[in-house]
Amino acid sequence: MSTAGGQCAGGGRKRGLREDARKAGDPFPTAGQLSTRLITEAKRTPERSWLGDVSAVVLQQSLRDAETAYRNFFTSLKGTRRGAKVGPPRLKSRKDARQSVRFTANARWGITGHGRLNLPKIGAVKVKWSRTLPATPTSVTVIKDAAGRYFASFVIDTDAAADAIRMPETDCTIGIDLGLTHFAVLSDGTKIDSPRFLRRAEKKLKKAQKELSRKQKGSRNRDKARLKVARAHAKVADARREFHHQLSTKLISENQGIAVEDLSVAGLARTRLAKSVHDAGWASFIGMLEYKAERYGRTLVKIGRFEPTSQTCSTCGAVDGPKPLNVREWTCSACGTDHDRDTNAAINVKTAAGLAVSACGAPVRPGAIPAQREETGSHGFPTGNRAA
Repeated sequence: MSTAGGQCAGGGRKRGLREDARKAGDPFPTAGQLSTRLITEAKRTPERSWLGDVSAVVLQQSLRDAETAYRNFFTSLKGTRRGAKVGPPRLKSRKDARQSVRFTANARWGITGHGRLNLPKIGAVKVKWSRTLPATPTSVTVIKDAAGRYFASFVIDTDAAADAIRMPETDCTIGIDLGLTHFAVLSDGTKIDSPRFLRRAEKKLKKAQKELSRKQKGSRNRDKARLKVARAHAKVADARREFHHQLSTKLISENQGIAVEDLSVAGLARTRLAKSVHDAGWASFIGMLEYKAERYGRTLVKIGRFEPTSQTCSTCGAVDGPKPLNVREWTCSACGTDHDRDTNAAINVKTAAGLAVSACGAPVRPGAIPAQREETGSHGFPTGNRAA
């Protein structure tokens, strides 16, 4: 979309001015100074007059995004930022597969009486609504993904009373053992098969990728082939996301307390199981459990990844030692109980989290794990508020 160029120009020029100030030993320019130089004054020059073709709010947001990126970079250098270290901001290209533009409340955007999205400097856009908005949105982010699809992601304030009615409190608790043979095994013995969306689509993806590799670079046929590959991948990602949403919502609605393992997905993704691990999407699923648990007043507990859940007898607590992956059933040498490996592990996950072994009527450990707040429009959700 045309606004991507404005974002690239604003963020790129800001990076240059900051680097010049750093090399000269001068103090970094303030946000107000950058706005004046990179937006107000730049619009008056012939070479950057095109900045006037987009909303000024969009340009301001690009400067704020660059400011946030620099703040994250500097805090990462100091070691005060949680998570993996981040590098300095990079320039954005118009050819990036994913582009986005954000309109805040002061951008004078709105929804028309006919259900269209009225955006400044763009006009009324026809929208296929996935749901009605439960409240007045405060901002909207328009996203173009790699498959050429456009989404509108709204930020709204949720109603706690409506959430409580939708998902009333329950006495049930559950432990979850995530895996590859089965996506999830619950402590009550339920086994949820892994859909393996990527594996099932591999043949089609391989054919599309082969066609792309045979197209001449820079040609229109290559652009068409690239779009075909992107749409095939988007279809797989959408199906996986929908599966995660349905399962996480079901577990949140039925259980007051949920226990999962804190898996090292990044470490597992460096093994020979990397493709299967990425296909399962454990991190995305746990992330959904986190923010839904916070929203609906549930308790989500993560246990340590080194807890010997597969080696411990859930009946007597004896540790029977490590077992190869091909061993799916085993008998406890101490009490003689026959165990299903995954169900036993799920029960141990629940016990290690401090939740009682019984399915319902158990006390739930207080204190929900707060969900991580993400940047507006960081995912390509359909129009409407974030899926729940």
